[in-house]
Amino acid sequence: MQSLLDKTHAAISSWDRSDLISECPASVLALLPSTPDPIIALAHTKLHTFPFASVPICWRRVYTDASIAKAIGLIRTGLEDCDRSQQKNGLGGGNATLNDDKVEGEWVDVVVKVLDMAAIMAGAAGREQMIEQLLSALQSHLGEAIAPRRKRRKTQRDQDSFPIAKSMELSRIPTIGYQVLSTTNPSMDAFEAHMRRSQPLLIRAALNHWPAMHERPWSNPKYLLEKTLGGRRLVPIEIGRSYTDVDWGQSIITFKEFMEKYIMPGVSYPSNLGYLAQYDLFSQIPSLRNDIAVPDYCYTTPPPLKASGSAGTGTLPMPQLQGPLLNAWFGPAGTVSPLHTDPYHNILCQVVGKKYVRLYSPEQTDKFYPKGVEGGGVDMSNTSEVDVEAPAEVQSANFPLFLQATYVETILGEGECLYIPQGWWHYIRSLSVSLSVSFWWN
Repeated sequence: MQSLLDKTHAAISSWDRSDLISECPASVLALLPSTPDPIIALAHTKLHTFPFASVPICWRRVYTDASIAKAIGLIRTGLEDCDRSQQKNGLGGGNATLNDDKVEGEWVDVVVKVLDMAAIMAGAAGREQMIEQLLSALQSHLGEAIAPRRKRRKTQRDQDSFPIAKSMELSRIPTIGYQVLSTTNPSMDAFEAHMRRSQPLLIRAALNHWPAMHERPWSNPKYLLEKTLGGRRLVPIEIGRSYTDVDWGQSIITFKEFMEKYIMPGVSYPSNLGYLAQYDLFSQIPSLRNDIAVPDYCYTTPPPLKASGSAGTGTLPMPQLQGPLLNAWFGPAGTVSPLHTDPYHNILCQVVGKKYVRLYSPEQTDKFYPKGVEGGGVDMSNTSEVDVEAPAEVQSANFPLFLQATYVETILGEGECLYIPQGWWHYIRSLSVSLSVSFWWN
């Protein structure tokens, strides 16, 4: 551990002129390795001065490197305190663990928070591997795994599975009348032929080879807590049923708190819904990335986007991606992705639980009452004004054209994938505790 800390500290203490961090004031960089707290505070103000995409990369690096410097100091102090406490109790030094409350403290929580905030707030700015090495070494050195931090009664966190059945008891399970075309594990040629039809496709038995489905099961809460350093890792979540609701909000909390408050109870209400939505969890926690595989279908060549007419497609042509974009979607029953369209082709893979999905072709865009540019200049034209599952009389009064639109639908179950062509409008509601992975590609 000490050699890693020394090597990492040396890496953030020197830069050459080609490093973009050198564009920040020299006085700031001089203080960064030894006095990180005021540097973090300064960089934090810079991050909030601009829209994220416009924040100069040097300030993102300053925030990240200062956070790493602070974490190194906390780890060194924490390990020294652990060793002293063990020596005092006749346990010997040099092998600190978290299994004794007397040596545990809360410094590990603080270290994880500091490093995760760098990843979430500043995008880690090229230091992703460095942060992951520190967190992995910390977990290994301290023997954290999923061992309990203290003797206690069995709690909801100790359960071996999610409350899928309980969460579905109160869900409105729709009757499927217009089922999406389905098949079982099609060949690449068959899938490419289907894409040329520009139609959704339900693919069954597509995830049988994923470790997340079997030997490293994401359906086991204990496993996910282990992979998030005892639930200490921070995650950004959406609060509320849907991002179009007036009471919707966002928060950054620990994975443990997210699980205990929103997932494990099994029953949630619109005022108490938390959703880890459209988040690249796999760049923050790369070990989870090893539990899944990019579907081969994402390496096919999709047909070109049809030219937009008055109906439009709801999307604009996008630059060519270097590789698929991965996002995690994890939440309780009742979370909703409102009717919207994505700028890429999408394969949505269901790992845990079930979701109801309804899809509409892009030729019907005029019937969906797309939103416009909202406060702060946010373009919401890819999102419909319509609440898809609202009573028909409400839709008739406010969105009469919507009732003329035709659709296909399905219930997406564990181990299944849904291909959503670029430009297709889709609405998704979780019927149970649900964990999905989306793969965008073009």
